[in-house]
Amino acid sequence: MYFTDRGIEELAARRGEEEVSLVWVAERLREFVDLNPEFEIPVERLATWLARLDDEDEDDG
Repeated sequence: MYFTDRGIEELAARRGEEEVSLVWVAERLREFVDLNPEFEIPVERLATWLARLDDEDEDDG
């Protein structure tokens, strides 16, 4: 188990039943980076990865 799994598990346990838009998620990511600029690159990589998930499926078919 990675250290980050604990945070992911807490997120799922505390907010897993909620439905949110990706616009809401993007706003929270922006707020997080504003408060924690040292995480700008990892957040950018996560956002880019999430944005391009469907691209992988198109390349396979």
